[in-house]
Amino acid sequence: MSSRVKYPRTPHLPWSPGTSSDDTRVASVQTFEGQKVVITEKLDGENTTLYRDGLHARSLDPRSHPSRDWVKGLQGRIGYLIPQGWRVCGENLYARHSLAYENLASYFYLFSVWDDTNTCLGWDETRLWAEELGVPTPGELYWDPWDERLVRGLKVDEQRTEGYVVRTTAAFPFVAFSSHVAKWVRSNHIQTDEHWLHRPVVPNTLGEQE
Repeated sequence: MSSRVKYPRTPHLPWSPGTSSDDTRVASVQTFEGQKVVITEKLDGENTTLYRDGLHARSLDPRSHPSRDWVKGLQGRIGYLIPQGWRVCGENLYARHSLAYENLASYFYLFSVWDDTNTCLGWDETRLWAEELGVPTPGELYWDPWDERLVRGLKVDEQRTEGYVVRTTAAFPFVAFSSHVAKWVRSNHIQTDEHWLHRPVVPNTLGEQE
């Protein structure tokens, strides 16, 4: 069995309003200076990692839950395509959390691929892997050299999206995650008092499949 790796906590950008008491912020955005970045929509689902021989949620929680059945089926269909020792990370959007999604391209959106050296592949390669596995990547809001003024000015529809994630387009090692990835999250992004895992599952909806 492939060794299991917990997905790191993504630090907040300094101007992100949606932090809680246990969240971290990037000390400085200077690590992005001079680098090309891609900014993607932050999706409101469950962080999930797929391997050739299994999967887990971010917490490495082994318990079964109805919201995870669809993505388990996906892993069963595409797991053989994932090289041994690699892992594919994305968002499981089957269950509605705080935002309701309609017309999803899939219940799993891939946002990073890690090889057997624990290196996160560059964004171009990540998109190629998404095509190979037949799953989408989150919508792209910006793809250019880092410009703090432009990034701060990004317009976010807070009724439709939780926020955005910045990452360098180049590959980077796992130990350098916090200097290559950061997020902006809307304020009060958790809209319910009861955790979604303890509520009846309400599925989001898929769009027309080709």
